Amino acid sequence: MVENKPAEGAEKQDSKKAAKKEAKKAEKAAKKAEHKGTNLQSQASNVEEADVSVGKYGQLPLIRSDTKAIQRTFTYVKDLNKTIAGNVVWVRARLHAVRARGKQCFIVLREKEFTVQVLTNVSETISKQMVKFASNIPKESIVDIEAKVATVGSPIASCTQQDVELISTQIWIVSASANQLPLQIEDASRPEKADDEDGLNIRVNQDTRLDNRVLDLRTPTNQAIFRLEAGVCHLFREILTKKGFVEIHTPKIIPAASEGGANVFTVSYFKGSAYLAQSPQLYKQMAIAADFEKVFTVGAVFRAEDSNTHRHLTEFVGLDLEMAFRYHYHEVMMTIGDLFTEIFKGLRDQYKREIEIVGQQFSVEPFSFLEPPLVLQYPDARKMLAEAGVEVGEEEDLSTPAEKLLGRLVKAKYDTDYYILDKYPLAIRPFYTMPDPNDPIASNSYDMFMRGEEILSGAQRIHDADLLTERAKHHGIDISKIAAYIDAFKYGCAPHAGGGIGMERVVMLYLGLDNIRKTSMFPRDPKRVAP
Repeated sequence: MVENKPAEGAEKQDSKKAAKKEAKKAEKAAKKAEHKGTNLQSQASNVEEADVSVGKYGQLPLIRSDTKAIQRTFTYVKDLNKTIAGNVVWVRARLHAVRARGKQCFIVLREKEFTVQVLTNVSETISKQMVKFASNIPKESIVDIEAKVATVGSPIASCTQQDVELISTQIWIVSASANQLPLQIEDASRPEKADDEDGLNIRVNQDTRLDNRVLDLRTPTNQAIFRLEAGVCHLFREILTKKGFVEIHTPKIIPAASEGGANVFTVSYFKGSAYLAQSPQLYKQMAIAADFEKVFTVGAVFRAEDSNTHRHLTEFVGLDLEMAFRYHYHEVMMTIGDLFTEIFKGLRDQYKREIEIVGQQFSVEPFSFLEPPLVLQYPDARKMLAEAGVEVGEEEDLSTPAEKLLGRLVKAKYDTDYYILDKYPLAIRPFYTMPDPNDPIASNSYDMFMRGEEILSGAQRIHDADLLTERAKHHGIDISKIAAYIDAFKYGCAPHAGGGIGMERVVMLYLGLDNIRKTSMFPRDPKRVAP
């Protein structure tokens, strides 16, 4: 019997396959062991890097006033200084800027116009996770930060609080902002330089600002402008109240155009129509006829003028006053003139910081004025303009360019940005303006100017019912629509005068700004009714 044996080549081939199989098995086992070792190492690393800051940072639940359990005393950013160095404080503010660098995170907090630097640094009590969390908080978020106040070796030039910084121990988001902002607060706050011909400085245009007004209003300059504007109203009320004036509140829905003409907004009023008040004029006068003697009001005024200029709005805040006098309307005119002088002094003395903040963004010459104020007669103003090459008819109003030129001429000659122009032509004044008894062309009326632009229009009012009716007819006014107004003077009324002031224009011109929309919180003009 013959035995069949495998060929020698086949044996070698099987041997190679077995060896290869064993090698793969060994490689797989080695990888498994390595992976196991890596997992063990990772677990050990996780134990070593456990988050020691748990409970010290994160997003707070939505505050819905469901508890009073948390009692914290917060410190304002403006009050952070060397005198409280070493103290632990809580601060609630906006995250203005954030910058991560290695194991550190630098935050700038902003509260109104005040800023402070916050340092979050990896340590035995502050984890990498907390630093990373801080570095990812969106700008403009509102945060609560617990921190120790620490002095610094050199001033922090980028912050208002330059001699201290905060070393954070807790960071909580109160209200998170969206990651993408339609404008950057830094850009909106950047100084506007007239010599920036190459456009190297990023500027936020006016429409972008107004379309995103809530963000724009957060800039230090806007915070200062509107506190200063509040100051104008406060001073107006305070000064007049001390002079014996009474604040009144007048209707804004009226039966007839208060100033005459067509520049009124008509509104549907049940089965008929009414108008939005162009002025509280008629009601101030009726209050004088009711023996209030001296009155003022602060409120909205509406003008349906299709004027898209730097100084016109369709709705603005009117500061109006009316006053009975004894024998001459100049008693009232100079009361108003002195009122402005007192307001200017109050702004200068009480709002110095706000004026400086605005000046950091907009380069403006300080506002100058005389005490008592300069008074010019209309014919004298025409003469000054004629000498400068601009002719104005004796019954014509001043054009805007003529007003500005006159302002420059007055500034050069008298060194004042504020003056009164008296004795305007009768033909260009409202129907209730008292004619000048000695000049048929003139009237007992006046305007007041700041930096060459009108900020008040005023006059002696006609307090005789017959003369008032005559002048109203002369202006083509429907007597039936102002019957109640005329009737108010049928029962005896003291001679009186007054004026109306545009608040936003006063602030614009005092600060030397180039557009009234900068001093109207939510401006309304022919092209804008939002936000």
